[in-house]
Amino acid sequence: MRGFVATLADLLTATEASDSAGRFRAIDEAVEWAALAARATHDRGNKLIFIGNGGSAGIASHMAADYSKSANLRALALNDASMLTCLGNDYGYEQVFAKQIEFHGRPGDFLVALSSSGRSANILNAVEAARGMDCTVMTLSGFTPDNPLRAMGDMNFFLASDAYLFVEVGHMALCHAILEYSIERCGRGTTGRRP
Repeated sequence: MRGFVATLADLLTATEASDSAGRFRAIDEAVEWAALAARATHDRGNKLIFIGNGGSAGIASHMAADYSKSANLRALALNDASMLTCLGNDYGYEQVFAKQIEFHGRPGDFLVALSSSGRSANILNAVEAARGMDCTVMTLSGFTPDNPLRAMGDMNFFLASDAYLFVEVGHMALCHAILEYSIERCGRGTTGRRP
């Protein structure tokens, strides 16, 4: 267990963040940017949209619920099974999120795109669709530093591991850190409290 925790801690400590121009950002600065961008999105009457496949879909659902309930931010996850199978059947699985962005996205929305590999075609296509309608985009990826998703967001978080479990747990921790930052600013956070 200590090895697992140490590996995860090392990975999170070494998380890299970069902006749309490819400039590296301090992780604290990137988390603050994400929290403030999420709050500004909500305050304009827009919403956060979370997408991911497999374990990342679970994270997307979890985060949409937590951001809505705990931070009072308008948020949803685009992973309804009937919608995914419908769109996959009619347009191909690589379009299941892009089509939903077309249906439900609005200029000024904030897309949070999660992909361990950073190479999932349906995630990449959704980011392109969101960009085409002037949405803010944040990406979370892993595996190799040259994955295409890593260069597509306004802010990009990258975890240098090829193990799904560490990348997924790391992405969840980063999303929770952003959420915690947001609710701390409202005076309701839990940082520093003992369980």
